[in-house]
Amino acid sequence: MSRLFKLDFSNLRGDVFGGITAGIVALPLALAFGAQTELGAIAGLYGAIGLAILAAFFGGTPSQVSGPTAPMTVVSAVVILEAIKAGGDLSSSMPLIIATFAFAGILELLLGVLRVGRYVKFIPYPVVSGFMSGIGVIIIIGQVFPFFGATAPKGNSLDILLDLPRLFASINWAAFSLALATVLTIYLFPRITKKIPGTLVALVAVSAAAYWIYQRNQFSIINDGMAGGIPSGLPTLHLDFFSAFLNTQNIGFIVKYGFTLAFLGAIDSLLTSIVADNLTKTRHDSNRELIGQGIGNFGSALIGGLPGAGATLRTVVNIQAGGKTRISGMLTGFFLLIVLLGLGKVVGLIPNAVLAGILLTVGIGIIDYKGMRHLRQIPRTDAVIMIVVLLLTVFIGLLEAVAIGMVMASLLFMKAISDVVEKKTRFAPLQEYSPEIPWSDEPTLAAQIGERVYIKHLDGPLFFGFASRMGEIIRQNPKIQVVIIRMGRVPYVDQSGLYAMEDAVHEVQKKGVTVVFTGLRGQPKDMFERIQLVPGLVPKEFCFPSFADCVIWLEGFLQDKFDYHAK
Repeated sequence: MSRLFKLDFSNLRGDVFGGITAGIVALPLALAFGAQTELGAIAGLYGAIGLAILAAFFGGTPSQVSGPTAPMTVVSAVVILEAIKAGGDLSSSMPLIIATFAFAGILELLLGVLRVGRYVKFIPYPVVSGFMSGIGVIIIIGQVFPFFGATAPKGNSLDILLDLPRLFASINWAAFSLALATVLTIYLFPRITKKIPGTLVALVAVSAAAYWIYQRNQFSIINDGMAGGIPSGLPTLHLDFFSAFLNTQNIGFIVKYGFTLAFLGAIDSLLTSIVADNLTKTRHDSNRELIGQGIGNFGSALIGGLPGAGATLRTVVNIQAGGKTRISGMLTGFFLLIVLLGLGKVVGLIPNAVLAGILLTVGIGIIDYKGMRHLRQIPRTDAVIMIVVLLLTVFIGLLEAVAIGMVMASLLFMKAISDVVEKKTRFAPLQEYSPEIPWSDEPTLAAQIGERVYIKHLDGPLFFGFASRMGEIIRQNPKIQVVIIRMGRVPYVDQSGLYAMEDAVHEVQKKGVTVVFTGLRGQPKDMFERIQLVPGLVPKEFCFPSFADCVIWLEGFLQDKFDYHAK
């Protein structure tokens, strides 16, 4: 056990730079996420501190930085509002809120102990895409009123949209100018330099300009929503939440929202872990990561912080700045703790309009534009699932959206596969799906070319259950010059399969390896052409109707490469 949590100091310099840089990025986001809830900006900062330290130490992705994220904040805001409705005010509702957050952490820990992490990869891409885009839309709608300096109505996205006519009579032009300046700074400053995060520059520069240009009473600040302002000392422990568990009337509430937060946090974290793996060329431990996230969220709840997950932006920044081990994630939390202890009163002076501008860019950035752009090209069933999940997320509920999306994906996938099997059985002779050169002859070919060519056999539909393994399978041999992907036995591909194949081809081509398709036809060929995977990413001359045609080309191609290197 001691070896399991042993810290690696071999990359201390890089971890220090990575952790501090990620902390700088995390500061404005944590404050903005906290400000989106009734608990205030300080709850976001508490959550970022607790999660960053605990999830990094106990988690299974060494370079990952955790903290409040957009999806988790949206659900947390709903939990807090619903608890206040039940309890009457924030103070009396705190035990129920903390109990729900703590229960979510316990559930995440149990998911890791029960080794459920490996099953998260089976969530179809259209469900994830629609859900994340829906979260982005919710954030954007939620910031419309604060962006113009007005008080947002209580309720869901539909309530806010219905109340829009009131906005035009209550615009605060000073707040609007600050929010607009924040957005422009975030988008334009990276053109000057990417060494300093645009969100941090916007937070500091626009906040300072607000006091120079306007009178203090012309805009609201973080302290206005907190009695006594932001505390600058250590957070206090909330141990009274145990009483909420003893009240049987709270069980349904705690279980419903606890499960929502736990599963959303698990998905959010493990998706970020995959991103970290791709950047560091390592492999995370998904079950240990869930244990770390569970401990992090439980610890965050105890100090009154928002729940969160592995944060993609902060993790990428950490890695790019040199962070490689769990020390970097822990240092992010300690950096934020130092800021809290030393600059708590200054943080409370940040204008709310600045946080609204930051959150607006977060909402815009979280929308899956890639998936939306391909709505007309992907299978119609995938497009329907994506749109339905998006709309349900925005206007009905997050848990309902994911549940209905999963059911739809499963039913429509089974329908698609049954149609393919029925068509193959009734109309297609067996030899139509057989390669023109028997697969058993390929070892002879492999013996002639050695390790320079890797042949990947695909036999059956390319869908979300198989697609998650594609990149790892294709990249397993680093010495290859050519990857031949045999598509002759693939009758169907869904959106997850399309993007998994696209990512795998990208990864292989970045290593200077030539990717070749053989036997591509029917629905897979149509889908590949629609998103310009073929021809485009893979040129037309590298797509062969049969394996025999590919072998003829391969001999000349490898000989040309051999002659070139010999010179």
